[in-house]
Formats: sequence, C-alpha cells, structure tokens
Amino acid sequence: MILAFIGTAGSGKTTLTTEFGKYLEENGYSVSYVNLDTGVRKLPYRPDVDVRDDVTAWKLMEEGLGPNGAIVRSYDLLVPKVNDYAERIRELDGRSDYVLIDTPGQMETFLFHEFGVKLMEAFPDALGVYLFSPEILRKPTDFCFALFFGLMIDLRLGITTVPALSKIDTASVDELRKYLDDVEYLTARLKLEPSTQGLLAYKLCSTLPELAPPTRVLYLSAKTREGFDELETVAYEHYCTCGDLT
Repeated sequence: MILAFIGTAGSGKTTLTTEFGKYLEENGYSVSYVNLDTGVRKLPYRPDVDVRDDVTAWKLMEEGLGPNGAIVRSYDLLVPKVNDYAERIRELDGRSDYVLIDTPGQMETFLFHEFGVKLMEAFPDALGVYLFSPEILRKPTDFCFALFFGLMIDLRLGITTVPALSKIDTASVDELRKYLDDVEYLTARLKLEPSTQGLLAYKLCSTLPELAPPTRVLYLSAKTREGFDELETVAYEHYCTCGDLT
C-alpha cells in the first residue's frame, strides 16, 4: 500500500509519517519510507528512498539562489530522474506492506511542479492523505476551502485523496466536526453568510455531494496516535476495494 501525505508546511506531514510508520511496525507490518523534500535538514525516520541523495535546496542556496528559487530548481533537476524514483518506490511496494511518502514542506512544489505530478501518475492506486490543521478553520468558508482543496488534489494528482484534520490534540474538535462531517449542515450555514465569499462557498459546497467521491474526514494526532486505527482502516478499504471510504 502506498500512502502519500500531502499538506502545507507545518501541517504535520513528517511527524505523522514517522509516528504512523511506528504504529504500523508495532502492529506487525513492514514499512518503507520515502522522503521527497529537498529542503529538510533532519528527519526523524530513516528513508529508504531520499531525494536529498541527488539534490538539496541548501546546496543550491550556497550557489546563490534564494530559498524559493533553490527549492524550485531542485525539482527541476529531479524531473529527468522521475522514472527512476517511480521504479524504486515500486520495488519498495513489492516488498513492504506499506510505503509512506513524505511530500515536500512547500506543498506547491509537489502539486504544481512536473516532478510531483509525473511521479504520482505512476501510482494511480496510491492513497493521498491531505493534512490540514485546526488553526486554518476560523469561519464557515474555511471548511468549504479545506474540503474542496482535498478534491483538487485528487484532480491534480489523479489519486484518491482523503481529507484529514491533523493535530487534533491541540484543539477541541467537536465544533469542527459539525462542519466537516455534515456537508448539508455546512451548506445551510453558508447560506446565511451575507458576503460574496459566503455566496461562493455556498455554491461550491452545494455541489460537493455530487462531485466528491465517497470519503470521510479523518481526525489524526501524531502525538496521541488518535485516529491511526481509522487511517489504517481507510487504507485497507481503499486497497482491498471491499467498501467505499464513507
């Protein structure tokens, strides 16, 4: 099973990759790790495939590039090797129960760069886990944005993507669940928003039941491991096709 953790910087991808991998190993599974972040200095897990073996953003910065330019340039240099990386990941998948892919901290370098898109084209059966943290959910329109962004990742990468609220140990999630688990409730709440932003969110969320695949939002904490059993179940359901992801 190939799981790709995707999210903005600070959403908890690397920590979750590490802790979920430990959880799986403790439950008897073999796990391989893939690091696709050229800018990370230290990792809490030992990657079996690591793009830093070929290029690092900080080495490019030493040549005079700024941080953003160095990161973009690093993935330019990786594009010619994308098929090699795909083959190495495929080999890991053949000998491990799980392959956990830790994507770049700067999500846009994975979603909007040829390297990330081409790599995931090789694994249409992979499961994407879109991580977003509680601090971005301040108003009803934010919930619509989070749910739709997961759908956009699905569209961009061509893999089934489940939305996952991370760091749930840092916030009370009961109120958040009302909006994330019940699209009809969220849509009704958005209908009351008087702003143009609210109207746009209302129209978008009204189409979610028709557009979105049947998935459920995951609630995860790398610190307490809450939700890890649910993530394992979703991955199993996705790969065994014994049920939908609702």
